[in-house]
Amino acid sequence: MSFNLYDFAIARNEAERRSYLEFLHEQFGGQRITAILREIAEIIDAEVLSVSDQDYQPYGASSLVLMSDLGHGQPHGQPVSVAAHLTKSHLCAHTYPDVADPRGICTFRADLVIATCGTIVPLRALDYMFASFENDVVMVDYVVRGFTRDSEGRRVFVDHTVKSIQEWIDPQILAHYQCEDLALPAHAIWQTKMLRTTLDESRYFAPGVDPSTPENQDLLELVRREMWGVFHGLAS
Repeated sequence: MSFNLYDFAIARNEAERRSYLEFLHEQFGGQRITAILREIAEIIDAEVLSVSDQDYQPYGASSLVLMSDLGHGQPHGQPVSVAAHLTKSHLCAHTYPDVADPRGICTFRADLVIATCGTIVPLRALDYMFASFENDVVMVDYVVRGFTRDSEGRRVFVDHTVKSIQEWIDPQILAHYQCEDLALPAHAIWQTKMLRTTLDESRYFAPGVDPSTPENQDLLELVRREMWGVFHGLAS
């Protein structure tokens, strides 16, 4: 399962951009992401064997390749990467702050991947993931690959029922989103895309900023357009 989320903010000047990056570094650095992954492992009843995480100052970049081959972060992507090796499976997370938009629209993206085997169902961790991050746009992909065998030697590809990923998300969470599903059960592929429809306008600005001014309302409209463009995969 992959869980890709986007959170947006508005930085009207360089000082607000620096403050936003510092906030992300503090709230979603390597140790914090590691704690989230450990909790996910507990929720899905997986045993953690080893964990690797790294931050660089001031807004570190870390790239981790599984099988113990550690690479180097990209200078402009500024991700934080974490991987937890589970018994016969793994968890990994990467975060990407982006403050390059000249209009002041900032983006924080987090990618989480849970690869499991056996009877572990990673969909059980979805509500916790929503609780761990601010989520304006979310893409959840669930793919079942490989097979096991039952006691009579017959191949078993999917041992649980999935009609929609939305069935695994708290209805109180779903109430805040527009959702679109893709379901290809014959191919064991499911996807849910989610776009936030209820916005707390003050959350997108630095503390103390009045979101109701005409200028700031224009910026909020840009955020809504950005969310819509990401949700639909538009280039601009």
